[in-house]
Amino acid sequence: MEQKSFRTFLLVLVLVVIAYPEASSGDEFVSVNGVHLMLNGSPFYANGFNAYWMMVIAADVSQRPKVTAAFQDASARGLTIARTWAFSDGGDWMPLQISPGVYNEQVFQGLDFVVSEAKNHGIKLVLSLVNNWVEFGGKKQYVAWGKAQGQTVSADDDFFTNEVIKGFYKNHVKTVLTRRNTITGIAYMDDPTIMAWELINEMRCVSDKSGKTVQAWVSEMAPYVKSIDRKHLLEVGLEGYYGASRSQQYPQYFQVGTDFIENNQVPGIDFATVHTYTEQMFQNMPEADQLSFLNRWVQDHIHDAENTLHKPVLFAEFGKTLKGYTIEQRDRTFNAMYSGVYSSASRGGAAAAALFWQVLSEGTESSFQDGYGIVLSRPSSTADIIAQQSSRMNGIRSMLARRGRL
Repeated sequence: MEQKSFRTFLLVLVLVVIAYPEASSGDEFVSVNGVHLMLNGSPFYANGFNAYWMMVIAADVSQRPKVTAAFQDASARGLTIARTWAFSDGGDWMPLQISPGVYNEQVFQGLDFVVSEAKNHGIKLVLSLVNNWVEFGGKKQYVAWGKAQGQTVSADDDFFTNEVIKGFYKNHVKTVLTRRNTITGIAYMDDPTIMAWELINEMRCVSDKSGKTVQAWVSEMAPYVKSIDRKHLLEVGLEGYYGASRSQQYPQYFQVGTDFIENNQVPGIDFATVHTYTEQMFQNMPEADQLSFLNRWVQDHIHDAENTLHKPVLFAEFGKTLKGYTIEQRDRTFNAMYSGVYSSASRGGAAAAALFWQVLSEGTESSFQDGYGIVLSRPSSTADIIAQQSSRMNGIRSMLARRGRL
């Protein structure tokens, strides 16, 4: 009887391996091959979301079910990539890094939980390492720390040039990458749940619009990250603004000190990113014109990723606020973004995924609803559009995996 049951078990296992090769091949690292993200030997096309709040919520053990619920809701809608913060610098509310090199273990264990729960729900993570903006500390906090230690600094953009401050940042990078998860026992740098590191969220350096400061900083930090961790992918955290390389095509975006082409050509940068909020970029532009711009913006970045960078591109943030706009307008924005990404993916192109801003779970809205938040457990037309895109992108991935086995 026991022998027969064991044979039955083996037969079922073989059938599972045949039907679901991804489940049998282990949780591998996401890699890059040309313009493709790769997972388990096949191009990794996906759908994703942002949820920046997860670490600070998970720092309170009693609140962790809200993080679990967000991952459950996302997984139920077919989402397989999540982007969130691996920083919270200074300040009075839930800092991860209290001061340079001094960490709040309770908050770090919150991040441990986020990584663990992502693994449990089959979701890959993009973890950002510092903010360009003042929220959660950012450049401004690092500069304040430098000034407190006697550095002659005054502007936020001194973050990119002051050697002591750059040392603070490098120490944070090393601390996060070498962290051993208290739940899984796996060092972050060895955990395939993490898909990629992001140098900085929405980097800008308006004090040097030539782009030289940003280029020098990326050229220094990319090899530093790779010197610690060569298993994971790395991206800059760019919004997609062009500098001199496209100044004629997009002259209104020649003002933030970054360049989508040059910054993403730095050795060690594995894929490009774009963030797009047309209602913020063009506050007085009619919706039809915003959608027209969005379509062109998406196609131009895909074209440049394929033909100039020869790397994948992730549309790492997009959305439409309901503060002043309707659900129908939000849905049209989602459809436009998803259409461009799916069109590229269906022909084997560079667009790997689009990550909307942002997922919330029940009970988080009072603290984190910014007009963009979507609670996926609640029925809505937008949630249906998200699930449909997940199905289409996961379908491409499955089809390519099957072809690879023929």
